Amino acid sequence: MCFFFLFSFFFPGGFQVKVCGAIQYLNLVGVAIGYTIAASISMVAIKKANCFHSSHQKDPCKVSSNPYMIMFGVAEILFSQIPDFDQIWWLSIVAAVMSFTYSTIGLGLGVGKVAESGKIKGSLTGISIGTVTETDKIWRSFQALGAIAFAYSYSLILIEIEDTIKAPPSEHKTMKKATLISVAVTTVFYMLCGCFGYAAFGDLSPGNLLTGFGFYNPYWLLDIANLAIVVHLVGAYQVYCQPLFAFVEKTAAEWFPESKFISRDIEIPLFGFKSSYKLNLFRLIWRTIFVIFTTVVSMLMPFFNDVVGILGAFGFWPLTVYFPVEMYIVQKKIPKWSTRWLCLQILSVACLIISIAAAAGSFAGVVSDLKVYKPFETSY
Repeated sequence: MCFFFLFSFFFPGGFQVKVCGAIQYLNLVGVAIGYTIAASISMVAIKKANCFHSSHQKDPCKVSSNPYMIMFGVAEILFSQIPDFDQIWWLSIVAAVMSFTYSTIGLGLGVGKVAESGKIKGSLTGISIGTVTETDKIWRSFQALGAIAFAYSYSLILIEIEDTIKAPPSEHKTMKKATLISVAVTTVFYMLCGCFGYAAFGDLSPGNLLTGFGFYNPYWLLDIANLAIVVHLVGAYQVYCQPLFAFVEKTAAEWFPESKFISRDIEIPLFGFKSSYKLNLFRLIWRTIFVIFTTVVSMLMPFFNDVVGILGAFGFWPLTVYFPVEMYIVQKKIPKWSTRWLCLQILSVACLIISIAAAAGSFAGVVSDLKVYKPFETSY
């Protein structure tokens, strides 16, 4: 608990708010990179599936992920010009439907493969020693903790979502109910997909479950699932990046209040609509640069599992555990050294240890990948 006490003592509340914001926005940048990599993997999977089908499995069908990252980046440049967070509600709904679609397909294929083979692969202790070394197994276990933490990264935009909810009832009551339902449904799907995926593939389970069923049977169903992933990530990218966009643009307006480049909107009429689109040059240029940056970084480091693990490890403890716990203690006026206070601190420290372990495992994975990696030449 030494780290916690030192952090609380040397960095008072106001500074901690700034630290929380910095970590949040760095994580949002990382999420954009992770989503770009994930979307390209699914687009490559679609290409490979169709290639295998047309060549009757005779062509190895090596496909570079770079063109697909660029395609995803171009789409995000267009969608990034949506001005505000509350104007992407429709995109969020589409993304949610797509998420349910590919999760259901992945679960169904996992159950079907287990039923077809009649046996459950894998073991309760994970990849067997011999297939990997003891050290690799430890690192991969730690990396998996980071991936699990990343899967619950909604805390990054929890407040922004709450800010768009109408009242009454009060926002926090609506959000509490929505969070309970969404986390419960998400956990059920994640557990089922993970367990049946591991039962189907055992030690050979891929990072993207939908690429493990073979690229040709049933290739059309896998195409639908991977396309749903791509559409989902197009929307999710915007949901996570809009708070960062708004922060930068608000800060720029405060620093340069007289700048017409930052504040001026150009009215562009939309044919068939009564309203017009307000084009802001600063928003157009800076958001385009941001998307280009995340796309280039994704092309430089296309290590999906490792990147996801690092992001999960980096953001899980401070944003999902430490700051919420501290706010809860202050709000409820829980006295120091009380049983409740001690339990919350033990929870916080335990999650900190998990985050450190996850970060170590993910960085070890990146180091291993870099040994055989060539920039901009990744293919699947």
